[in-house]
Amino acid sequence: MQKAHPFSRFIAILARGKTKVRSLTLEEATESMEMILRGQAVPEQIGAFLMLLRLKEETPEEIAGFTLGTRAVMEFPDVIPDVDVDWSSYAGKRIQLPWFILSALTLAGAGYKVFMHGTGGHTPGRVYTRETLQALGLPIAGSLSEAADHLAARNFSYTPLEVLSPKLRELIELRPVLGLRSPVHSFSRMLNPFDAPVMMQGIFHRGFMDIHAGAARIMGQQRMAVFRGEGGEIERRPNKPTVVTTGLGDCPSTTETWAPLLPEPHQSADLEMDVGSLVKVWRGDSESGYATKSVTGTLAVTLRTMGKAECADSAQELADKLWYGRDKAYLPVKV
Repeated sequence: MQKAHPFSRFIAILARGKTKVRSLTLEEATESMEMILRGQAVPEQIGAFLMLLRLKEETPEEIAGFTLGTRAVMEFPDVIPDVDVDWSSYAGKRIQLPWFILSALTLAGAGYKVFMHGTGGHTPGRVYTRETLQALGLPIAGSLSEAADHLAARNFSYTPLEVLSPKLRELIELRPVLGLRSPVHSFSRMLNPFDAPVMMQGIFHRGFMDIHAGAARIMGQQRMAVFRGEGGEIERRPNKPTVVTTGLGDCPSTTETWAPLLPEPHQSADLEMDVGSLVKVWRGDSESGYATKSVTGTLAVTLRTMGKAECADSAQELADKLWYGRDKAYLPVKV
């Protein structure tokens, strides 16, 4: 009789039927992801594993375990830079430009170190962060050592997922093959490789707010915020109420509703999606009420999460101050 493959026990846990199926423990999730990333699971097992999780829906313990398992096999530079904010960007934008990029760059210009990571190209018709940053003349890190150099030079760095974990990038690329997103789309956002004390999370489906907040608490994240952002990115929709779930260390998460910044409840889609508009707005050559409120509104939530403001109003005042005092020559390209 052929001996069972070591990874098969994790599939068995998830596929025992309605009455016996259970979620993975933190330890099991950690070990299973380490095995996948070390090449100790075969493709058939990986596909079955990811889709069984998708069918069951992930738990905070599983997301935390997958994140910890990924961190365990990542290669880090000898000197880990100090980072203030970890900012994930995995969804891409389809209806509005990625105004959140200007929020992150405003923070960087104010002296805070922002580490951004993400992926792109896995969903056609979307504008992704990597390509946008390249159009703005900003470098893309080819290693975590390069990311540390960029942080030292500009207080900002963007590192693609394939640099953090080539295998995770391969797994995300399975979406058109499997027909559905997998847990990789969720826990990649939480990698925070430089252990920044503040983690920002944007989601598309409200149901993931508690999952992300719970996973962050399990991993001991000092500060985090998660909200339903425009297109699933960390970008506040200024014409809608924004429900933000915030976590502080081991404390239970709290939920706060931020009022709309614009009176109009609807915003027309940007049919052109010209990233050059980001430069024009940054340099003050173009005015857009939606863009400005999106940038400062996102910035306000971030500052509040960082502990720089005691309430939404003071956070917005500080965000406005940083935005209108930004260095308009920060971006190296001109349009």
